Amino acid sequence: MSVDPSTRFAGETPPPGLVGEGPPHSAGSQQRSATNRPSRGSGTSAVEVRRSARRSRTVSAYREGDRTIVLIPARMSEAEEQRWVSVMLDKLAAQESKRVLGDAELTERAERLSAQYFDGRARPTSVRWVTNQNTRWGSCTPAEGSIRLSHRLQGMPEYVVDYVLVHELAHLLVPGHGPRFWRLLEAYPRTERARGYLEGVVAADRLPHLPAARGE
Repeated sequence: MSVDPSTRFAGETPPPGLVGEGPPHSAGSQQRSATNRPSRGSGTSAVEVRRSARRSRTVSAYREGDRTIVLIPARMSEAEEQRWVSVMLDKLAAQESKRVLGDAELTERAERLSAQYFDGRARPTSVRWVTNQNTRWGSCTPAEGSIRLSHRLQGMPEYVVDYVLVHELAHLLVPGHGPRFWRLLEAYPRTERARGYLEGVVAADRLPHLPAARGE
């Protein structure tokens, strides 16, 4: 099946007709299924798949509160549904990662993560971006409650930024990297994925850069 993807940002209400869609469909023309799938944001996001008999060639996705809505043609197979849900989650994450959080938003995000994973026990007094951390992704000063994130994280997937925030929040509770610290990190479900992403970035930076071809 040839399908055209489109995505929209969180909080938007779906318009009556989407790109490539026919006339507005009635409530009875949709089949809905809700499940929990890994999202590219914090933790796990509920994904609701809506099948429409009026939709034949387009797949769309948008955020609605803490859910992700994916709209697909009714005749799509289960295997195609799974593949397109993954594709659309990636597209949403890529769009959202382009928006750089300000320091105030970063602080609010850290507070939400603390409440979600540490019952609010990690209480940062400040969270901000810095440009002088080129050898580490984040740092914190437990005595002051301050957290600093490297500007190199800007533009990376949200789950990676969240991992670094959770990592530094855990240091407000446990200063070192002992077993107790890593047990705290187990609360964040995307720890291994985020660490793998960051390790890949570091490895890529160490690769030799080929000289540009003449004329480029």
